[in-house]
Amino acid sequence: MVLLRRMYRPIGLKIKYPFMKKFTGIALLLLIIHLKGFSQTAPKPYGVLPTKGQLNWQQMEMYCIIHYGVDVYTNKEWGYGDEDPKLINPSQFSALQIVAAAKAGGFKGVVVVAKHHDGFCIWPTKTTEHNISKSPYKNGKGDMMKEYREACDKLGMQLGVYCSPWDRNNPNYGTAEYIKIYREQLKELYTNYGPLFISWHDGANGGDGYYGGKREVRKIDRSTYYGWDTTWAITRKLQPNAVIFGDVGPDVRWVGNEEGHAGETCWATYTPHAPEEGKKPGNGFVKDYEGTEGTHNGDYWMPAECDVSLRPGWFYHKTQDDGVKSPYTLLDLYYKSVGRGAALDLGLSPDPRGIVNEIDVKSLTEFGKLLKQTFAVNLAKGATITASNVRGGNKAKYGPQFLVDNDRYSYWATDDKVTAANVVIDLHAPKTFNVMRLRENIKLGQRIEALEVDAYINGKWQQIGTATSIGGNRLIRLTQNIISNKIRIRVTKSPVSIALSDIGLFKEPVHLTVPKIVRNKKGEVSITTEAPVSAIRYTLNGQDPTQSSPLYTKPFTVIDDGVVKARSFEGKSQKSDVTFISLGYAKADWKVLGAAAANDNGNRPENAIDEHPGTLYSTLQKDAAIYPQQITIDMGKAHDIKAFGYLPRQDKQADGIVDSYVFYISNDGKEWIKAASGEFSNIKSNPIEQPVVLSKPVNARYFKFEATRVIAGNGITVAELSVY
Repeated sequence: MVLLRRMYRPIGLKIKYPFMKKFTGIALLLLIIHLKGFSQTAPKPYGVLPTKGQLNWQQMEMYCIIHYGVDVYTNKEWGYGDEDPKLINPSQFSALQIVAAAKAGGFKGVVVVAKHHDGFCIWPTKTTEHNISKSPYKNGKGDMMKEYREACDKLGMQLGVYCSPWDRNNPNYGTAEYIKIYREQLKELYTNYGPLFISWHDGANGGDGYYGGKREVRKIDRSTYYGWDTTWAITRKLQPNAVIFGDVGPDVRWVGNEEGHAGETCWATYTPHAPEEGKKPGNGFVKDYEGTEGTHNGDYWMPAECDVSLRPGWFYHKTQDDGVKSPYTLLDLYYKSVGRGAALDLGLSPDPRGIVNEIDVKSLTEFGKLLKQTFAVNLAKGATITASNVRGGNKAKYGPQFLVDNDRYSYWATDDKVTAANVVIDLHAPKTFNVMRLRENIKLGQRIEALEVDAYINGKWQQIGTATSIGGNRLIRLTQNIISNKIRIRVTKSPVSIALSDIGLFKEPVHLTVPKIVRNKKGEVSITTEAPVSAIRYTLNGQDPTQSSPLYTKPFTVIDDGVVKARSFEGKSQKSDVTFISLGYAKADWKVLGAAAANDNGNRPENAIDEHPGTLYSTLQKDAAIYPQQITIDMGKAHDIKAFGYLPRQDKQADGIVDSYVFYISNDGKEWIKAASGEFSNIKSNPIEQPVVLSKPVNARYFKFEATRVIAGNGITVAELSVY
């Protein structure tokens, strides 16, 4: 009894022996409850957990991948491997400017493409002569990787590397000797340019190339050729805190598209599919559409990276200067990647000078300012937060106050048996917000499966949002401003106790809807917006629209090729981002002269020239197809032709997408001249219009598009053909 009396003194109970004698049972019960509540251990981890490197990767949220090399000077996306190193002699190369451009956008690191598929190395490697020491840059004494390392150190940015496993230059590619060379290249990069936050790998492997002058096709078994277990062991040894990115891991998975967005539901866990090889990440696992959403309770912690280029292509092309993504487009991608628990990997493309173009820098800088403006003030700070359940009643350790502190891993937790609970955030006064941020303590795994958000409006609770997977970061972008003094978060489904670490309320600045521009086959251009605006103004001279630009009131005709730009205006100060469309010659008089037989699904040849990207010309069939296959067009009159464009199918399917072509022109429809031939590099992952600039302009009335190879399927598909 003496011991019991001493133990109860701290909580202010004055207990004397006679009292204890009479109420011993009650006192013991109180003691047990008291001790149990305040000694309850932390929630047990649930499922697979992130490593130290993966936690760092998650906290970065955004980084950029830098594509600069010979392709900048050959106007290609994938070099063939026969490019002369003397092409690399930039007049203003500045790793500091490039890294600073990324930092201005709010990005936390850069992944440098040290070697692309063409095999040219931007560091003085000992493994191949095809490297920067053979270029005129700094008289053969240059080392761009070293310059990137120094720039990152100076600006407080993290560095990663990508060294392409496919090498279209190396004569040994396809043999065991090349694997030794490739691993030595990785060792050089890991040893000389660390520390690294990521070792980045993509899925392009094998095919046609220069290969030391043999100019042939080399096929490899990607599941065994690279011996990834041995290769990745080098990463683990030399850069133990670097995550390894690949199509299917092993640390970070590809989201499955190059559009920059994850699934609305996106789990950080993943189970790769490889029937013949078991369920171990990597080693050539086939990617599938689950990469976009992950695997609920998957076997591996393998969150998604969303890669997308700031420009239409990954390398700089002058013709794509008008295609740089706007700040609000980048913000939308941020919500659909970082806001869904993934990371955003944005492609930057230094121009021939060796710096990020001014157009790109402007967009990045404005995006960075927009991010800061949106997330500068957490309106939930200073609120009074109450929870329906606190683990063991221990508010000091697991209370809801941790939801608005600055520690990403302090958290509100519930008892083990409480898997549905809520918190109420009393803001004390009405506040206006349109974005919510939620985070779990992922050191304990990804736990929450569903939650709902309510706001107290007009004297009652009204649901304003929902979410499924939360994980390391979840942003709910509301469709309208919410004004309320109380918010309620209801976790409705979790397999285990809750461990929520962060709640934020933010106000995204007001902006107008970007107009949409379309042209029909007659050449009539229409401009519309999703929501009403005071004015839409447009230009045809390549300049950005201003308040003094022509006012759009009705469709107008553009017969010759050119660029139409438009933006919305509201009052004197509000304006939207600029949108644009690059137009080829109008197709009103175009006719199909001949084409490979279409299939029986209504996918006729005329669909390839109807100015409608949703329709399709298709020759796909069940039986094996014979190539080449052609479609011939009569434009009605002769045109000066500088380029043509092939738009692949836009329905997320790969069958029939052409990746090798020949383009012919004629003035009589009988005698044909080959004007261009080549490959559409990376078209499967990035199915945008593929513009091909001719080596010299031609004048012709007829053209013929010939498909010599497709990615998959028996036959070809064409969404649209255009001439510029």
